[in-house]
Formats: sequence, structure tokens, C-alpha cells
Amino acid sequence: MKKVKDPVYSAIVLNNFKKEKRTLSPWACKSSQAIRRDPSVEKVPDRENVRPAFFHDTDKIMHSRAYSRYIDKTQVFSLFENDHITHRVLHVQLVSKIGRVIGRCLRLNEDLVEAIALGHDLGHVPYGHSGEEALHELCIEKGIGCFCHNGQSTRILSELENKGKGLNLSLQVLDGILAHHGEMPQNGMEPNYGKDWNSFLDEYKRCFEVEGQSNYLRPMTMEGCVVRISDVIAYIGRDIEDAITVRLIKKQDLPKELRSALGSTNEKIINTLVMDLIKNSYEKKLITFSDVVFKALKDLLLFNRSSIYQNPKINTEMHKVRRMYRNLYDRYLSDITNSENSAITESLADMDDKYLQNTPKERIVVDFIAGMTDDFFNNQYNKLFVPQSYGYSL
Repeated sequence: MKKVKDPVYSAIVLNNFKKEKRTLSPWACKSSQAIRRDPSVEKVPDRENVRPAFFHDTDKIMHSRAYSRYIDKTQVFSLFENDHITHRVLHVQLVSKIGRVIGRCLRLNEDLVEAIALGHDLGHVPYGHSGEEALHELCIEKGIGCFCHNGQSTRILSELENKGKGLNLSLQVLDGILAHHGEMPQNGMEPNYGKDWNSFLDEYKRCFEVEGQSNYLRPMTMEGCVVRISDVIAYIGRDIEDAITVRLIKKQDLPKELRSALGSTNEKIINTLVMDLIKNSYEKKLITFSDVVFKALKDLLLFNRSSIYQNPKINTEMHKVRRMYRNLYDRYLSDITNSENSAITESLADMDDKYLQNTPKERIVVDFIAGMTDDFFNNQYNKLFVPQSYGYSL
């Protein structure tokens, strides 16, 4: 007997649809436009779900195992015993909050903004961007392609979560995550409308094959463009405050002209950037700053790069991190074939056969290392390569 739809739930779904049609911008991505690769695996079809499609995607992301590991992932500053500096879990929340206020003012889909924002950095590896560089270099050296965190974020959600079956997220969410690359794009970013699964999968594949490919992607939605900009807004001032907290720089090191243009605190920088972006993007089909603010933002990024990210004072230990990556990679590659009691073989025990059969063991090792928290990475290295105490006696 065919199940009768509940009239209350049906009314809620219809009201959600009408509300979006009535309130969202012509350039917003409506929840009814969500495209899933396999709609049949959904327990409740999107058209019958009281949770709109992108809202549901946010739930899937937040309940994933990878999301719980945000808590111990480096943002910028590794190896500091200071609880007041930003970790990855806080960064994605800040991106979401900034993106949602921009999206609300521009009448875009806040659910889509939130899903992209909360999932965009899942692929970050131990020791942040320094660790990413180490893993990318290792991939190139071993002849297994490239590594980029935005591609890995997409891979986690589409191929690794749910024991290797993926979470069946919408195309728009996965595309926004893949195309979020945190470098500042040109001013006036317009979506690359019209992508389908084939074009998206081609971009996704090339991110692991062509070095730097992910830098040139544009999201297919306005909401994806908002997240890409919000990522920069969320980290640029926060990184300065963190750098001051750990005494890497002083507040007065920030050039006077940039303080005048954007502000000298994270709060003021965020407010200046967000308000300027909203004003210049309102009722337009692209995301843009004023020329003056955009120039100041680019100059501030250059300041951060030279004074913070590439500052030799916080990179003195990175040669050790690279050695750790290399040693763990070689050890796990051996363990896949030769050991049943390794952390990597234990992690593969519940993975879907399709993942195990279709993924080269070298890429399996990269997936495993990339998914680690900083603490787990360190603990594994110590366990495998540092002599362990026998205690008081045998």
C-alpha cells in the first residue's frame, strides 16, 4: 500500500518553497534547485523533507566523523600552547557567520552558505597549510598526483565518509567547497553558472592531477562566491590578532595606511569589509568590493603573508614536520600489505569494498594521514618512531 503523505509536513514543505520564491534574490540558488547525484538513497526525498535540501546537507556535514576532528586541527599557528588562538573549528564557524550575514543582506540562500562554510575546510591536514605543503610535495615525489585541501574536503564528503560511500550531498554544496580556495580572487566574482555533475567531476578530478588547478575554480552559485570571500574576511584580521597574541608581531607593525583604510582590530576589519561588500554587491549578480577597499585588502594579504605566514620565527620546526610526514607515509604504505595491527589497517576494516578496490594504496595512505588531527598525528609518530618506556619493570 502506498504511504500517504502527512498533510502537516506537506504544508511545511510547500510553505518553505513559497517563502524562498517570495524572498530570495533572482540570483540566489533555491533549495528546490538542489541536485543530488543519487536521489534514491535519501531516506526522505528532498521534495518531501521539512528540512530544505541545503539545510539537510548542513546536518549531514555536522554529523560526519570528519567534522568532529575540526576540534584539533591547526588554523595557522601550530606548536603553541595557547588556548586563545584560532583553531580550525572556530574558523569555519566564523566563515559561516560572516557568510550568512552577507547572504541575508543580499537575499541569498543562507542554508547553502552555511553548508559550504562548515564543510569547506574538512580536508585540512595536521599542521595546517605547512602540513598541506608537505603532503603535496610527498604526493608529487611519489608520483601519485597532487594534494589540495579543498579537493580533499570534497573527497571526504563525497567518497570517504559513511564508510566509503559518501554523504550524497548536493552538487551546489560540493562545488562551493571545491571552489572555495582561500586565496583572494579578482574583484567582482561572478558565479560560473551552468555546471552539471560531469563538469564538476572533471574539475574535481583535475585538482588531484594538475598542480594549482584549484586556484582557478569559480563556484557555480552566488552563495559559493560569498563563502569564498567570507573565508578571507574571517581569517585575515583574526590571523593578525593571533599573531599579536603569540608575540610574533606588534599591533603597530600593521602599516598605518591599512589601519586607516580597514581598521586596526579584527572587529573593525571584518565590519569594514562586510559592509563594503554588501553595499557594492547589493542587487547585483556578482560579489564585489569597492576599488579602494579591495586594494587595501590585497595589501593586507601581502602584509600577512610576509609578516605572519612566511615569518621564519614560526617555521623553524617545519623541516621536522616534513620528516614526520615522510616517515609515516612510508610506514603506513608498508603496513597496508604487511601488518594487521596498524592504525591504518584498523581504520580500513569497516570501509566499503568499492573504496578499497578502486583506490590505489598510495592514495589510501594519503587519505588516512590527511584525516588526522594534530594530536593523533603526533601520537602516531611517537608510537612508531620514538622509543617507548617499559615502565618500572616487565
